Amino acid sequence: MPQPKDLDPYTDPRAFYGAELRRLREAAGLSQGELGSRAFCSGTYIGLFEAGERRPQLELSRTLDGLLGSGEHLQRLCLLARKSKVAGYFADAVELQARSSSIDSYTAMLVPGLLQTASYARALTRAAHPFATAEVVEGHVTTRMERAQLLDSPAAPVLWVMIHEAALLVPVGGRVVMAEQLNHLAEQTDSRPRIVTQVLPFSAGAHPFLHASMLLMQFTDSPAVVYTESAYSGQLVEEPLLVEQYSTAYDLARAAALSPEASLVRIVSAAREFATP
Repeated sequence: MPQPKDLDPYTDPRAFYGAELRRLREAAGLSQGELGSRAFCSGTYIGLFEAGERRPQLELSRTLDGLLGSGEHLQRLCLLARKSKVAGYFADAVELQARSSSIDSYTAMLVPGLLQTASYARALTRAAHPFATAEVVEGHVTTRMERAQLLDSPAAPVLWVMIHEAALLVPVGGRVVMAEQLNHLAEQTDSRPRIVTQVLPFSAGAHPFLHASMLLMQFTDSPAVVYTESAYSGQLVEEPLLVEQYSTAYDLARAAALSPEASLVRIVSAAREFATP
């Protein structure tokens, strides 16, 4: 598990939370493992919060306050540490993506966020938030483009993208926007060796992810995590048996998808169709 380390508690709210959790735990004479067992989680999990490597959870913070006799101290710090530029339900997944060694992604009707163009992201945001101001919409688009910088990092995760063929046909933003988006998807796949893209064709029929999008994130130093998402909500799945079930289902769906080479041909073909008047 992560060893206790000295944090500068004033660098950001998450570091302050981690430093305070460690201070309270040590004052109670508990190891990370002992506190974890009383909070019904692992000592490794406690260590990740103390090291500032995971965003704190409100429900767990409430439990820890009760165990450590700290009133609502950790809960208040948790609220500060959880502030994010993205939707609250997605914020944990965004930070985990940055730490992951590999990401397996499935989307049914959309190009994944990390591979979206600004025009495509703008059209999606306007559709999801029809009454938002232009300033709010552009804020969402800017945040999404900033997230894509993860792929430029020397430590970028291996990104395995599986996208349903339907996503290649829905004219998000119109024909010009879709042609640009699909060409961008093809270019990113072709030029970045750490990105693999597969198209799951209509001919594959029913599969486990018909009703949801999914991210399976794996790490070098902690267990894998799954993030599932619907229109206005998302959920992290950390239960090992459930994560394994998602992983197996993803492998089965991947086996039914087109090969990476055939997938690239299909993406380019769809881009040409949108580009043709």
